[in-house]
Amino acid sequence: MAEASIPVDLFNPGQVFACLGFMEAAEILLSNVEGGFDWSKGSGASFFLCAAGKLNPFEIVLEFLAEADLKCWGPVGYVDPPPQKGGGDDEDVESDDGVDEMAAAGGASSLGLSIFFPAKAGDRMALPIRLVGKNGPVADLGHWADGSSRENFKLYAGNRSADAIARAMLMGVRSKPTKKQKTNQQLGDLKTKGLRQLWEDDRTTLIKTPFDVLTPMGGSFNFDPRGAWTAIDAGYSPNEHNHAMEASPVVEFLAAWGLEHARPVEFALRQVRYTAWGVALPPMLARAALAGALPAIPSRQFHFELNLSGKNKVVTFAQEEPHDIAHG
Repeated sequence: MAEASIPVDLFNPGQVFACLGFMEAAEILLSNVEGGFDWSKGSGASFFLCAAGKLNPFEIVLEFLAEADLKCWGPVGYVDPPPQKGGGDDEDVESDDGVDEMAAAGGASSLGLSIFFPAKAGDRMALPIRLVGKNGPVADLGHWADGSSRENFKLYAGNRSADAIARAMLMGVRSKPTKKQKTNQQLGDLKTKGLRQLWEDDRTTLIKTPFDVLTPMGGSFNFDPRGAWTAIDAGYSPNEHNHAMEASPVVEFLAAWGLEHARPVEFALRQVRYTAWGVALPPMLARAALAGALPAIPSRQFHFELNLSGKNKVVTFAQEEPHDIAHG
């Protein structure tokens, strides 16, 4: 068994969700996974992860994401309609041609069909995605397309697809190729980095402090509050001025993975509660612990508000609940 730990901000909901995402990914890639939070040292919290094998499990997960191919999939009989151009507020799109631009992150995604699908019908903006590893591992993600009775916790809206957002997170965003680049079969210039470029630039730092490596974002699932913004009616929009917000693609992508089999608790209008657990747990129990369903174990509970940015919902920094409320 190998064990490693990373620093984590428990008041950043996306980071806590992403810790569960690391567990879910490691369970597929390595098996025999356990993980939990440690806040005993007084110098900030950390998240520890144990998994089968001798290699750092955080490194294995990050390497998989940096090298994986990305596809989207829909139900049998689904036909992907042509992308819609324009429409919606500037907060609902990444740029004037946001979908096309983000699709240029690594080429257009292929569409696969399956008899197994979480919702009644396929929605082009909310199709699940499939990660195919360099050496064969496959992972299907799509909590935003959950057709069950539970909240799907889909925060993004407008003219953005889950596939395009995921590609921006993993592969970065490129401008449209110039005529010369098209002639030479090259991609356009890199506008914002994804996890793949961060891994190539400095994998040592990314492995050691994956949540602290920030970069301007080319699209997000809205889980990292460091990259969130809301309109203040002051005549300013980051989209209009081409000002990208800095956040962590590791947090954004792995938070989405962490919610694949778990949900925080929505207890009032846009009020959300989550729990950090203080003992080593396997993924199955960690999913329950995130929702505060294991009161007998050491834990800390937090709540935050989902702010609105146009039609998007964005995660904000959390407040810790008093111990008697968290455990009462």
